[in-house]
Amino acid sequence: MIPYGKQLIEEDDQNAVMEVLKSDFITTGPKVTEFEDAVKKFTGASNGVAVSSGTAALHCSMFAIGIKPGDEVIVPAMTFAASANAVLYQGGTPVFADVNPENLLIDPESAASLITRRTKAILAVDYAGQPCDYDTLRKVTDENGIYLLSDACHSLGAEYKGRKAGVLADMTSLSFHPVKQITTGEGGMVLTDNKEFAEKMYHFRNHGITTDYRQREKLRAWHYEMTELGFNYRITDFQCALGISQLAKLEKWVRRRQEIAAIYDKAFSSIKEYLAPLPSSPDVSHSYHLYVIKVKNAKRDILFHGLRKKDIGVNVHYIPVHLHPYYRSIYGDLRGLCYNSEQVYKEIISLPIYPHLKNSEIEYVIDCIYKMVKK
Repeated sequence: MIPYGKQLIEEDDQNAVMEVLKSDFITTGPKVTEFEDAVKKFTGASNGVAVSSGTAALHCSMFAIGIKPGDEVIVPAMTFAASANAVLYQGGTPVFADVNPENLLIDPESAASLITRRTKAILAVDYAGQPCDYDTLRKVTDENGIYLLSDACHSLGAEYKGRKAGVLADMTSLSFHPVKQITTGEGGMVLTDNKEFAEKMYHFRNHGITTDYRQREKLRAWHYEMTELGFNYRITDFQCALGISQLAKLEKWVRRRQEIAAIYDKAFSSIKEYLAPLPSSPDVSHSYHLYVIKVKNAKRDILFHGLRKKDIGVNVHYIPVHLHPYYRSIYGDLRGLCYNSEQVYKEIISLPIYPHLKNSEIEYVIDCIYKMVKK
């Protein structure tokens, strides 16, 4: 099967991991800091806190801004559940904003209309790898004295008006899951220019303890203090070694994703009556974690199952978060809350896109789609 996404682990990546596995530190060691520094250098962020997953990164950011029971964070309905779950982890309340029906990015007007005295932040999600309209969102958050957070778990390597994803908000969460632009197996990072936030997250990822083992070894000391209720969100050194090796290839791999997207765009331009790719803003450089099409005339499920039968591992990203059973159990039946998200969800399919996807495989995907939609 041709999957919708897949990691690429090359020999130099394997060698980097093996080198660390033979070293003295396989966790809380020097490679963690080295990886943080490499991502900071690539994005231009001042501080980076590497953690065990993108979800952990989102949770860390909610902790850093002090989300607590009674606080609200505005989150787009069209996202992976972790974006909203991170608010719940801190006892806060996610409030669901609708998205632009064309590009599935958070609608700044919808977000602004939901702000109350309890609102502490807007969490913008760079759906599929395309950065949101951060200038408009920043205007909204500044006018209301709230934080702007970025869930850039899809958009490492993307840019908005010449600025890299990672420096577009007060804090930015990244993911290094295998289907993302680079991988550490599982892993994530929070980027911020706020040193105080970074310090809070360094402790939070390590049980709320003020020093880690390597720091105490350097001081020849044993004493440590737990000052916050934290979590074990640490990432290993061998994961970070893999991340460092992969990061060196990020720009090349993003260019290949953009090439594949351009091939799809050109092919589908002649069948607009059947389907439409999500448009990309001229203000951005899209990093295409996902390549998403909207299938017209209520034929999404027919095309989905037809492509699966042809061993093309298409997927759907995502069921709107407020429609999940867990959220319905908390908030009741919220159908109709976010009209655009709910309607577009019925139309979308994610097609295969990853750097080592062969041109022959791309043409196979396109050919299968042509034949199915024209039946």
